[in-house]
Amino acid sequence: MDRAPLVFITGASSGIGQALAMRFHQGGFRLALVARRAAELQAWVQAQGIDASRATVYAADVRDTASITGAGRACIAMQGLPDVVIANAGISIGIDTAVADDLEVMRALYETNNLGMTATFQPFVGPMRERRSGTLVGIASVAGIRGLPGHGAYCSSKAAVISYCESLRGECRPHGVKVVTLLPGYIDTPLTRQNRYAMPFLMPPADFADRAFKAIAAGVSYRVIPWPMGVVAKLLRLLPNRVFDAVLVGRARKPRQGE
Repeated sequence: MDRAPLVFITGASSGIGQALAMRFHQGGFRLALVARRAAELQAWVQAQGIDASRATVYAADVRDTASITGAGRACIAMQGLPDVVIANAGISIGIDTAVADDLEVMRALYETNNLGMTATFQPFVGPMRERRSGTLVGIASVAGIRGLPGHGAYCSSKAAVISYCESLRGECRPHGVKVVTLLPGYIDTPLTRQNRYAMPFLMPPADFADRAFKAIAAGVSYRVIPWPMGVVAKLLRLLPNRVFDAVLVGRARKPRQGE
């Protein structure tokens, strides 16, 4: 039986999730990869030359609680209890509260970025506590540190990820289970390529994945990647509201659905 450590990653078919999958594979991990586009993800695994015994693909939608918790239970049954679980699946869409249709967009973001994360972790928390080991990783964003105009749904969902993971960390610590919160800055992925504004310290996904891998291995509780974005975000947090609001006057907003 293969004793290599196992990582479970959602949203693994593109962007950060795919880069994390490759980095963990290079680090000697077996892979449990989750995506709605399972056939596309399986084709990517084969294209990378990853042996079938080292990677299993699960089709699941994190917005469907039964679907994603079922994928978690299937992983435990087929591959064993993971050493690391990364709740990476997420979406980013601009909203305008004056537009009634955007209420459903906000629902979709919360169901994906927040409920989807909780449902991803749910099958693993109890068994990890019993084993008294394991790491749960929540992918948040520097956008969760301060609200940006036009980003109300995304910023608030990622702020909720930060608070949720902090709460979960306190619950899991007595049982030997670590919770790591990672806050990406601007990473060059399909999610960011639609942005219509400057993206300082833009980072390739592979570079983010390498730094994330090391942070997870070190068991850090919270890390902004790249670190200069953390400095920028903290400075923005310290600005008085009137100054912060003035800084953002005229800033381009994230495209709404369909734009």
